[in-house]
Order: sequence, then C-alpha cells, then structure tokens
Amino acid sequence: MRSQAVKGTYDILPSATPTWQFLRETVSTTLGRAGVQEIVPPVFEYSEIFDKSIGESADLVVQKEMYRFEDRGGRNLTLRPEFTAGVLRAYVEHGMHTLPSPVKLWSLGPAFRAENVQRGRFRQFHQVNCEILGSPGPLADAEAIALLHDLLVALGLSDLRVALGSVGDPEDRDAYNAYLREALEPRKHELSETSQERLRLNPMRVLDSKSEQDQAIVAELDKPLDRLGTEARAHLDGVAAYLSDWGIAFDLAPSIVRGLDYYRRTAFEIHAEGIGAQSALAGGGRYDGLVESLGGPPTPGIGWAMGVERVFDALEGAGKLPAPPAGPDVFLIPMDEEAIGEAAALSRSLRAHFHVQHAYVKRNPGKGLRDADRVGATYAALRGDRERAQGVWTLKHLQSGEQREVPEAQLADALQENL
Repeated sequence: MRSQAVKGTYDILPSATPTWQFLRETVSTTLGRAGVQEIVPPVFEYSEIFDKSIGESADLVVQKEMYRFEDRGGRNLTLRPEFTAGVLRAYVEHGMHTLPSPVKLWSLGPAFRAENVQRGRFRQFHQVNCEILGSPGPLADAEAIALLHDLLVALGLSDLRVALGSVGDPEDRDAYNAYLREALEPRKHELSETSQERLRLNPMRVLDSKSEQDQAIVAELDKPLDRLGTEARAHLDGVAAYLSDWGIAFDLAPSIVRGLDYYRRTAFEIHAEGIGAQSALAGGGRYDGLVESLGGPPTPGIGWAMGVERVFDALEGAGKLPAPPAGPDVFLIPMDEEAIGEAAALSRSLRAHFHVQHAYVKRNPGKGLRDADRVGATYAALRGDRERAQGVWTLKHLQSGEQREVPEAQLADALQENL
C-alpha cells in the first residue's frame, strides 16, 4: 500500500483552510455584489459534453490529458478538465435561458488533467469559474474582465496586467488558420513535435508554444489582431473603451490565443508581475455558439477561469496569505480521573462563546501545559482534587505565566474580560 497522495494531487491541511475560506468568502462577496450566482455542477459529465464543447481541433494537451472512464453501467464519463462545458450543460438542462439576461454564474472546485506536474500545475487543481450568458455586446466582455480584476485585487494582489486580444469571428479564425498553414508548412520540420500536431489541427495554438525555436519562427508572421474582420475589430475597440473608462489598465496582446475551439472574438489573460514565467493567473474569452452546440438556444456568452493554486503562489510571494488558524482561547487540563468528565462538560458550556479544547486523559501539570502550548492556546485551566474541593479552576495565561483561581461559575466572565 502506498501511503502517499497520487502524483499531481495534494492534501489541503488544517493550516491551509483559512486561506481557502478567505478565497471562498472573497469570491462570493465580490462576484455576488455584481449579481453573479453560485452554481455547483458535478465533478464528472458524459464524455460527449466535453467532446462537443472542446472540439476535435482543440489543444491536443486538453484532449490527451482528460481523465476518461467507463462506469459499471457502460456509460462513458469524463472528470471535468474545465468548468464551462458542465455549467452550460446545466444552463441548457434547467432552462436557465428563460431567466432575465444576462445570467451570471460562478463556480469553485477541482478540475482534472493528466498533465506534467510542476509548480502551480497539478493533475487535480482548482479553479474559480465565471460565466456571463445572454449578452452579445462588448459591455459584457468588459464586465467579465473587470470582475476578474476586482476579485484579484480583493484577494490582495496588485501589479496586475490585463492582456487583451481577440481571436476574431469564425471566418477570421478560419482565414488566419489557413494563413498559418500556408506560411508554416514549408518550415514544418523546424517546429517542435507539439507544434507540428497543432499546425495540423489548430494552427493558432502554435503561437502559444513554449518552445523558443517555435517562437522565433512565428515572430515573423502576422498576428491574429492584424487580420481581424471589421465587426470583430469594432467589438474589441468597444471592450477596450469600457476598460479605459473604468481605469483598468490593459495591454493589447496581438498574439493571444485560446486552446479551445469554442472561443470567439474577445480573449484575455491577467498576469501578476514578479512571480516568474508562469505569471498568468486567469484567462478566458467569448464563446458565442457553445450553448447552441450543447442543445440550447443560440446564446452569446463570455467566461473566465482563475487558477487557484497560481493565485495562492502569488499571494504567498506578496506576503498576503491569511494567517494560520488561531489556537483555542482556553485548554482545559484534567489532573485526575474525575476531572476528565468535568473538563468535557465545561468545554461544552464554554463553547457557546469561546474556542475551547480539552485533554481526553488525565495529565500532570507539566505535560498538560505543554499540550496547551502546542495547540496555541491563550489560557490553560487546570482541575484536580484541590480545585474541585474549592469549586475553582486554576486559570493560567500561557504567555505571561500569570495564574489565578477562578470559581467555575465565573470562568466565562474571566475569559470574556481578558480576551
């Protein structure tokens, strides 16, 4: 038996839970104030949901790294590699298109890809996801970007850089892919193996290659923004105008692309300066047509996903992670057998107002105080024969060493006064 987590997964230990609680509370508050409602889709879906949404020519990494399996009923299922497909399946299944537009939804949870493990990249990772459905104009795109920016600021990050681009309309994308195939085919043998496959299935993804050789080759070519159609260009200009009006700084990113087939027009990322090469914290784009491909009515939409682990890395680098959980206000130490039950009963009473822990076996004062100190208690309260005879507990402040005897009926008041 292997007593360790599977490679690419990790345990969220009690010391980390304040950070996760802070994340959820901040997401819920920041997005909730804009009318974005939480939706919790299943962790796995029928495989065809992802096949239809991701598409045959999508990034090969996404295709190859999905966790697929067949259950006992012979159903082909897939652990979600991203949230959008499942959220939109729920949108269609539950008739949410009948709600006032736009419908705004957020999710938080794990996603799964069998990718190469490195800092900030796991096989079970976590995302915050946001979708805005039903509005075709640039205002929805700008609001999506602004909400993501506001969320990262609320979490404590600064020095953020918005990279704004466009993959154009479908005809723009088709024309650009044809241009790339024609331009790159003569130099195909110079490309990395991954980019050679991308050139065959989704040429735009060559622009996103991490290979320096690939980047040197594509640097000579036109970028997606150079070949936008009139309508897509006007849409991008509209998004940029809103962001400028709202004081959200951005850079136009001529070669920004997205790895999935369903993206249209707006594409964007937000980077944090100073956290190394993997500086992208989140990204997204417009996906008009995706709801229709999943069996719903024609519905425009835009969304983004934020990598939780990367955000935590950025917060740690900035010294903005929440403090570890505080220890108990008081730790009760029974010094004889009878005091074990007394400590347990008193704990239940005091927990109405305080964080209280207690020893489960009798302890001598030295070991009991060490236990109290190890759990980070502010006070220790000891009980033995002498204290019982007098109806008191010996209350000791662990940092100062000051101690006094307090009647049991007055212990809550004594803690309240000093805490």
